[in-house]
Amino acid sequence: MLSQFFSELLNQLQNAKPLEWIGVIAGIASVWFSKKENILVYPVGLINTIIYIFISAKGALFGEAAVNLYYTIVSIYGWWLWALKKEDNKPQTPIAYSNKKEIVYQLGFFSFFLVSLFSILSLVKKGFAADTIPWADSIASASAFTGMWLMAKKKVESWYWWILTNIFSIPLYFVKHYALTSAYYVILLLLAFSGLMEWRRKAIENIKSST
Repeated sequence: MLSQFFSELLNQLQNAKPLEWIGVIAGIASVWFSKKENILVYPVGLINTIIYIFISAKGALFGEAAVNLYYTIVSIYGWWLWALKKEDNKPQTPIAYSNKKEIVYQLGFFSFFLVSLFSILSLVKKGFAADTIPWADSIASASAFTGMWLMAKKKVESWYWWILTNIFSIPLYFVKHYALTSAYYVILLLLAFSGLMEWRRKAIENIKSST
């Protein structure tokens, strides 16, 4: 069974379109910039999100397409927010942990989109796209909505949502015959764990410097 998986993976990789390769490279670069708290995460990320709006819609992953449209819009907001500086030229929005109230809001935010997307995608599946996968697509999408918003706010918890998004996106794209994108999400999953550790370290440093 494992050999069959890698055989299918190799076959799909060989048939990957140039547009998908560009989207993957831009996506990996943007996550790397995010980990380093580099504002280039947004202009580079916009290349990725615009490409994946098209790829996701074509593969009947309408939740993922909606996510990438949302990414595109929030990236503009995040780009502006990250560019703001204090008088000492330090970022106006430092990396920080969420408080208990913010965590409750995040869970509510995620739950709202999870239920909404699942309901919409279930109707889409019944109506005109039988190959839609409502439960997995809605989890990946709702967690991505949450993670993107928190990243703009430079909250450490954004990485937990990215980890959840990546875990569900890996099989989602593979079954749609986008093996390159599936492998891309494996890389993003590893980067998310690395980014989490990096942002946790920076958040602790920011706490110490403010006391």
